[in-house]
Amino acid sequence: MNNIIVLPLIIPIIVGVILVFLRPYVKTQRVISLVTMISLAGISLYILNKVQAEGIIRLDFGGWVPPFGILFVADSFAMLFVLTASIVTAICLIYAFSSIGESHEKMFFYPFVLFLVAGVNGSFLTGDLFNLFVCFEVMLLASYVLITLGGKKAQLRESIKYVIINVLSSWFFLVALAYLYGTIGTLNMAHVSERVAEAGQGPLLTTISILFLIVFSLKAGLLLFFWLPGSYSVPPTAVAALFGALLTKVGIYALFRTFTLIFYHEPSITHTLIGIMAGVTLVVGCIGAIAYKDVRLIASYNVVIAVGFILVGLAVATQTSLEGSIYYVIHDMIAKAMLFLIVGTMIVLTGKTKIDEISGLIRNYPLFGWMVFVVTCSLAGIPPLSGFVGKVLVGQGAIESGSYVLLALAFLSSIVVLYSLLRIFLNSIFGETIISTEDEVPLKKGMIIPIVLLGVGTASLGLGAEFISEYVSDAAYVLSKPSVYIEAVLGGNK
Repeated sequence: MNNIIVLPLIIPIIVGVILVFLRPYVKTQRVISLVTMISLAGISLYILNKVQAEGIIRLDFGGWVPPFGILFVADSFAMLFVLTASIVTAICLIYAFSSIGESHEKMFFYPFVLFLVAGVNGSFLTGDLFNLFVCFEVMLLASYVLITLGGKKAQLRESIKYVIINVLSSWFFLVALAYLYGTIGTLNMAHVSERVAEAGQGPLLTTISILFLIVFSLKAGLLLFFWLPGSYSVPPTAVAALFGALLTKVGIYALFRTFTLIFYHEPSITHTLIGIMAGVTLVVGCIGAIAYKDVRLIASYNVVIAVGFILVGLAVATQTSLEGSIYYVIHDMIAKAMLFLIVGTMIVLTGKTKIDEISGLIRNYPLFGWMVFVVTCSLAGIPPLSGFVGKVLVGQGAIESGSYVLLALAFLSSIVVLYSLLRIFLNSIFGETIISTEDEVPLKKGMIIPIVLLGVGTASLGLGAEFISEYVSDAAYVLSKPSVYIEAVLGGNK
């Protein structure tokens, strides 16, 4: 029955391959891709509840027991990410139906979205570092196609930078894996954790851990995020929303898994570095969010700020702060997708990208205008929306550990997020409308419905935080107690 945990990887790959052969049939591709993502959400929810009832689930491929062979591991931490990614992708697909354009849909848009999801889900579920690399590459190859979809000059320019950075980070990843395997003799995450604990995290292993930190920071946009604002601002809106919601979260997941399960023995070095990088990321992200008037760049720098905030929880590394970061990641996947869809819709409705060129949209599109207000409050952490719980718990964890500088930077960033998004709301949504009745572009239902769904999602996550608290607490507990994960994976197979 444990075979079910491979479905979030296998189903998108199989369906994606089938859709390649259905290229001319756009409506068929739409239905199949949406049904696939809704089914994945249902499967993920089932697995999450099964984990909650029975404990961590392990699947050994080919009958090879750990630490030999390939395995998938489903715990609450991984499954919360997989479930949220499936829901957000389904909603972004609904938006794409009305916005991406039939010409782009015939350029294998839906197959590559599914391949992207397969890579993302595989990264969350794998219990082996080499297969984490493989799943990263599946995700990145799909993202290379999606970022260039349409072939505009700006897309090609930013995609070159994006590809170069990710090829470089993948090379560093392989180097880090080689050194780790040469030192420890295994790449099974649980087995690596056990071997590191037995050998002690000496200077060599600490150096290897810093190499992993660099690799995953490049993927997550932690400090080394110079590629991110441009890359996330040029693809079609639905693709940008997927990128903003999912891609950095894979790097964040890898950082949390690696530095809570494997390299946690020298926190004065590794976690201090993570804290410094998170603090600098918060500061520079805040500067970017304030400095630019382009709504796409404001949204992209808000992604950077969120990465810094989430990694504050890992730097502090108390169970409370880990809970806060997990809450905040789930919130951010929903809210960032909503923000990017809103930004893209603003551009579609006005043909403008700068906040001082747009005004009074709420008078023409009142529901849309209030959705901008909802996402502003959510990302700023104003109760009862979803950002509030995560911010409070991260702050509580920082107080418990005495990390007052990170606490100050984290909550100053919330003020900057509020300010940067209020600039959009007050300048572009409020005020006198610049769109006459004759020039008013109809707002398609296929565009506003996904935004409303995400708005309902962020409100529900905030108001119903207690309903997922059990899952989040379990995820944080496993992260803070590596022995639980090791026992579930290795058990009596050593």
